[in-house]
Amino acid sequence: MDVVTPKALRGVASLKVGAVRHWTDKTFSFTCERPASFRFRSGEFVMIGLLDGEKPLLRAYSIASPSWDDTLEFYSIKVQDGPLTSRLQHLEAGDHILMRPKPVGTLVHDALLPGKRLFLFSTGTGIAPFASVIRDPETYEKFDQVILTHTCRERGELDYGLELVAGIRSNELLSEIVGDKLTHIPTTTREKSAQMGRMTDWIRDGRLAAATGGPLNPETDRVMICGSMDMLQDHKALCDAAGMTEGANSEPGHFVIEKAFVD
Repeated sequence: MDVVTPKALRGVASLKVGAVRHWTDKTFSFTCERPASFRFRSGEFVMIGLLDGEKPLLRAYSIASPSWDDTLEFYSIKVQDGPLTSRLQHLEAGDHILMRPKPVGTLVHDALLPGKRLFLFSTGTGIAPFASVIRDPETYEKFDQVILTHTCRERGELDYGLELVAGIRSNELLSEIVGDKLTHIPTTTREKSAQMGRMTDWIRDGRLAAATGGPLNPETDRVMICGSMDMLQDHKALCDAAGMTEGANSEPGHFVIEKAFVD
């Protein structure tokens, strides 16, 4: 892999890759060193990538690690003909990636009004920003109940989230902070599993309300949504129907969506 020098690119950092893990034939994650001066809010994304000739090829990736972590983690799909992910999936420990150290995004606490329940709706690698949010102590200071939903086609694609939550439960410090506030609802839409169906169907037919203590309520509930464009629009429509207003960093609301995508 190319190692960028200050002369080659201005305002772009070169980060050494640590661990790389392939979860399925469609997904992988990797960690890299975190610059000492780099700060971000849990739930934000940055532009990362590789050199393409003499120019950087960068795409938006949510930071999966919490804001207090010493390393940066990213969770990605594999797109065989994708300009970036076709190359990124072959990363190995010791390689370097590029990062523009300007974190942005709407999946942050600042974009939401105060509430009691926080719903995190995700599909596929859309769980990445929530991997950061559910490991942030601030999340449990602000909310009494945190519900993470993760929907994928096949069971193997749920492993990232399952291991993530298991890690929180087994971590002495995090488990004390989180307590019984975190609920995890993994579902599949194609392969048979213990819980099946799209979360939009769970909302409509009452399964989500039964599992969490009640239907979406703008007076008490706040929502973050991350997934495909269709998924975002479907969940947004349900939030609108529940009387919720979309929030932003400049004007907090009841729900927020992330519109940055990979390849």
